[in-house]
Amino acid sequence: MTPPVVTLDPGLRDLRAADHLLLTLAAELALPEGTFGCTHLVRGDRPRVAVSLALPTDAEFTAVRDRLAAHGMAYGRPDAVGRAVLFPGAAALTGTTTVGEVRMASAVDRVTVLGTAEPPGSDTVLLTRDHVRPQWQDGALVLVCMPAAGGTLVPFEVPDPTPCCADH
Repeated sequence: MTPPVVTLDPGLRDLRAADHLLLTLAAELALPEGTFGCTHLVRGDRPRVAVSLALPTDAEFTAVRDRLAAHGMAYGRPDAVGRAVLFPGAAALTGTTTVGEVRMASAVDRVTVLGTAEPPGSDTVLLTRDHVRPQWQDGALVLVCMPAAGGTLVPFEVPDPTPCCADH
């Protein structure tokens, strides 16, 4: 069963602001543990970042929907490839962990490594940098990583990216 989804399109211009909005909503609305909060890139004449919340039950969806009614929301996901900021187990993915622990402790279905065809072993060390942002791919929540020093992995998305053209 697909959980009910509410989408907000507040006209945000970057992922960091969208992440902040989702984390603020989670705190202010006391969102339940099974909530997925994702960012979605909206293309077109006015590129921006929308956010979606998928709630575990209809009752929880209704409560959140009613509290967000004044914020210009829509129903359903903007696309099928959202980037998850809120997801079950996200809070536990901090510091150093292993690929197996990520899959056991969170909603992440799969971990992949850029440039390799095979998935990493369950005992492969992952340095989360306290910033884990898996994406939906074909209905699975996938964390894309890249190789790091000493045979470890790090999530592909860095916590503080350098803005384009920062040096000029």
